[in-house]
Amino acid sequence: MHVSTKKWLFIKYSSLTLIPLMIWFIVNLVAIYDSDYIEVVNFFTKQPSKILFSIFIVVSYFFSALTISEIFEDYIKNEKIKNVAKQMLNIFAIIISLLTIIGIFNLS
Repeated sequence: MHVSTKKWLFIKYSSLTLIPLMIWFIVNLVAIYDSDYIEVVNFFTKQPSKILFSIFIVVSYFFSALTISEIFEDYIKNEKIKNVAKQMLNIFAIIISLLTIIGIFNLS
């Protein structure tokens, strides 16, 4: 299978995975919107919410990194700049998602 085909499939699978996670997040965001700090922390420290939110963060950063790298492929002509931009994008996506997950798991 060609690399671009794999990338296209990963984009499609991650977008399909994001649909139920996004619905879950929006429903729960509406439920905790007017809550105070303690209730919001309690929501994120419960086990199902903690795991689902972590999966949501990882998949959303994975999806965004894939789609932004496609933009780099289309609009950046210099190969060196394109490779550096894609590597920096992947590093930041990993670091930001890890920091978010560590922060969520250290709330309790």
